[in-house]
Amino acid sequence: MSLAQSLQSQLCSAARQSPLLAKKLHAQIIKAGLNQHEPIPNTLLNAYGKCGLIQDALQLFDALPRRDPVAWASLLTACNLSNRPHRALSISRSLLSTGFHPDHFVFASLVKACANLGVLHVKQGKQVHARFFLSPFSDDDVVKSSLIDMYAKFGLPDYGRAVFDSISSLNSISWTTMISGYARSGRKFEAFRLFRQTPYRNLFAWTALISGLVQSGNGVDAFHLFVEMRHEGISVTDPLVLSSVVGACANLALWELGKQMHGVVITLGYESCLFISNALIDMYAKCSDLVAAKYIFCEMCRKDVVSWTSIIVGTAQHGQAEEALALYDEMVLAGVKPNEVTFVGLIHACSHAGLVSKGRTLFRTMVEDHGISPSLQHYTCLLDLFSRSGHLDEAENLIRTMPVNPDEPTWAALLSSCKRHGNTQMAVRIADHLLNLKPEDPSSYILLSNIYAGAGMWEDVSKVRKLMMTLEAKKAPGYSCIDLGKGSHVFYAGETSHPMRDEIIGLMRELDEEMRKRGYAPDTSSVLHDMDQQEKERQLFWHSERLAVAYGLLKAVPGTVIRIVKNLRVCGDCHTVLKLISAITNREIYVRDAKRYHHFKDGNCSCNDFW
Repeated sequence: MSLAQSLQSQLCSAARQSPLLAKKLHAQIIKAGLNQHEPIPNTLLNAYGKCGLIQDALQLFDALPRRDPVAWASLLTACNLSNRPHRALSISRSLLSTGFHPDHFVFASLVKACANLGVLHVKQGKQVHARFFLSPFSDDDVVKSSLIDMYAKFGLPDYGRAVFDSISSLNSISWTTMISGYARSGRKFEAFRLFRQTPYRNLFAWTALISGLVQSGNGVDAFHLFVEMRHEGISVTDPLVLSSVVGACANLALWELGKQMHGVVITLGYESCLFISNALIDMYAKCSDLVAAKYIFCEMCRKDVVSWTSIIVGTAQHGQAEEALALYDEMVLAGVKPNEVTFVGLIHACSHAGLVSKGRTLFRTMVEDHGISPSLQHYTCLLDLFSRSGHLDEAENLIRTMPVNPDEPTWAALLSSCKRHGNTQMAVRIADHLLNLKPEDPSSYILLSNIYAGAGMWEDVSKVRKLMMTLEAKKAPGYSCIDLGKGSHVFYAGETSHPMRDEIIGLMRELDEEMRKRGYAPDTSSVLHDMDQQEKERQLFWHSERLAVAYGLLKAVPGTVIRIVKNLRVCGDCHTVLKLISAITNREIYVRDAKRYHHFKDGNCSCNDFW
């Protein structure tokens, strides 16, 4: 074997091994005078891309005297592998402006870059599709499969289906991509129909359907499909499907089911797989079992940014701010670079511990030291930190000057803080602005009504109540889901037809009597209806989380934690009630509502009564 062939072979291995090896081989190539010897430059480009050395790839590309389609495709692939789709499209614009005609490899890389940029770049994706359609490579089925995936990520499965139907020889990739496209877009019936039709009912097709269902919020269907897959004897030779099902358990907060999936992971021998461990950390954290999440994290031989971020965010969401910040310090010492999600969790932790100075420092570190552009979520967390700590002027200045448009929840959070800190003048000003946005969340109207009532602005109160009545018809019903291991039970607000109705009512009345002995007085400010006080209290009595807790106290194993997921924000009165019930019954109650996690224990809540 010649030296050139030997180096070529080693480069291919380097792409699968380490950045250091790729650089050493590059030095040897230059010393041997083979840096212009085809196809070594393109192979080196590919190796740098797979090793994540995008800057080295760009420098090498710039030094090439001749750039053929393979070089362009290698560079674009390097950008995609380094998660820099913006750079890939920027390069493609300069490429196309020179009159260069892309081949099928270049088109595949461009389509992937558009897909990775997401729905905001539909126009660019369609433009690339149009160029491909007019090119000599318009029959290439690999590019067409990439287009199907791109349209799926854009939420346009019908465009993807048109491409799918144009493929002359459908292969396993085409089928699985289209199945995934339907499933992740929420078109589960089309996804199931296509899945039943495919001649490739292999693990990848099952994974495509299951993962797509999880992404579109159909976790229960995904789990049933996984059980069906196991019954059909499909061998799990790739753990991706396991991480999807574990993710479904996390989204639904099905702790018992998640534990069973953990057992399946161990049985199949994938407990040491990095992304499976990361999924398990996230699942246990979202199911309010931080002990298990921390155990898995500590037992991991290798931890990446997702591992650290999952445990930091999970710890922060459960009100353990100091521990979350300590984990971040450990992460930095371990040489792991934090990402956007890491800082969301950290600033969130600061806001719930009143660490204003630390939060400011972290925000500045994120931008200046790590080059991360703040998103709306980062600004919302910082705003929450300022407003929660009483820095209302700083909070208002931030919300009016930040470069991203604040949404309804962001304005409502500031308004809530104005109310909390008794700043009526600012509250009315923010309320007027929020009302002009025509909010859609019923809790925003309740807050607006309370602000205007507190300021004695009764005409505005009447206006908000009329708007609320209009919204009432569109309002999603409140429900709470409780997981008891053998199955989950869903309770809707006002539900009176449950088989255990009498037992649930009896226990709730006993608890209500004991709570009143301890000084409880119902807070009916969240009930925006023209009715007497007694009827308002009756409405609160039938809130779904109370029904779920009563059912849990009756049916769950004595002494075990009660875990509930609620689709709406917990109201102030129910929050007080759950604190009291935790003290009366000496039980721990976890509630994951639309805003955050609540851990009720001994009459207190991990959110410190602010959520």
